[in-house]
Amino acid sequence: MSSEKSVSYQISNTYSTLNERTAHTKNIWLVFHGIGYLSRYFLRHFQHLNTDENYIIAPQAHSKFYLNGEYRHVGASWLTRENLEEGIENMLNYLDAVFEAENLKNAENLHILGYSQGVSVATRFVARRRINCQKLIMHSGKVPQELTSEDFNFLKNPEFAFLYGKNDEYLKNGIIEVEENRLAELFPKNLEILAYEGGHEVNSELIAKFA
Repeated sequence: MSSEKSVSYQISNTYSTLNERTAHTKNIWLVFHGIGYLSRYFLRHFQHLNTDENYIIAPQAHSKFYLNGEYRHVGASWLTRENLEEGIENMLNYLDAVFEAENLKNAENLHILGYSQGVSVATRFVARRRINCQKLIMHSGKVPQELTSEDFNFLKNPEFAFLYGKNDEYLKNGIIEVEENRLAELFPKNLEILAYEGGHEVNSELIAKFA
């Protein structure tokens, strides 16, 4: 008979930053990439923001793999359905370490953005760790079903935004209507929904709107 067991061990992981955090910094961004990205490449979508006023932190999903069946380019994934709760806790422990290393506990004007799979990471981190942020931006992804409006009640007058492409292949066949209704229930106040012409890609122009 086979059995599955579990062990605990210490692991290290990288994360990437863009610009410098100085006295002139107005906005601190914590941004979560989607499947197939590495954090250092995801930062390219934020290079157009004012370098003096915006400091961007991009955590790195730890599950890396080769893309397109070739042994050349590497991407990463945050979670799968396999051992989901254990994976979430491991992910949150890593994000706790990044949060502490960057001294974000009392950060003013903290923007948290998730793109694609990163939406589930961003919203779980905010809800489960009660992370105070001024803006929570959900870009082309879905909020996990286990989260409720009560999970976000602790936030003080935040802004919520949902960005998506009208031709996003992952948000077709009525999915977007269902998601918009769910978002309205989760975030009954200060929710902005922005649709753009395009598919499942990062919209840097709309991101700049929140800087």
